[in-house]
Amino acid sequence: MGMNVGSGSSSDEPEVIADINTTPLIDVMLVLLIMLIITIPIQLHAVNLNLPTGNPPAPLVIPETVRIDIDAAGAIIWNGETIADTGALDARLKAAAASTVAPELHIRPDAKVPYRVVAGVMAAVQREGLTKVGLVGAEQFL
Repeated sequence: MGMNVGSGSSSDEPEVIADINTTPLIDVMLVLLIMLIITIPIQLHAVNLNLPTGNPPAPLVIPETVRIDIDAAGAIIWNGETIADTGALDARLKAAAASTVAPELHIRPDAKVPYRVVAGVMAAVQREGLTKVGLVGAEQFL
């Protein structure tokens, strides 16, 4: 068993240690850990909110629901009535936009209809400024 007592040199200077002193790093880590433990309970306090009580009022006027079907051939059907062309669709959308209560439009395209037909109907709805629009039956495309 051997032990290194010195370098064997005759100088009085101590040998240079190449290891890093980790004691200050551990002290800083412990201080940060204590600060974290102290500040966590402060951040978990509840916030009191004043929420309204009771039921919300019922809507004054229930909007009309318009069902726009688009079949596989690209024909547009407004509430069960076939529309001849896009001009007639624009006229009906104009009348719907002019009403006092904007109707809800439920667009139901067939799975085999070309996308350009559906996009044309949605563009016509957007041109007239109708905002209550929904695509119904999207689960058939999944």
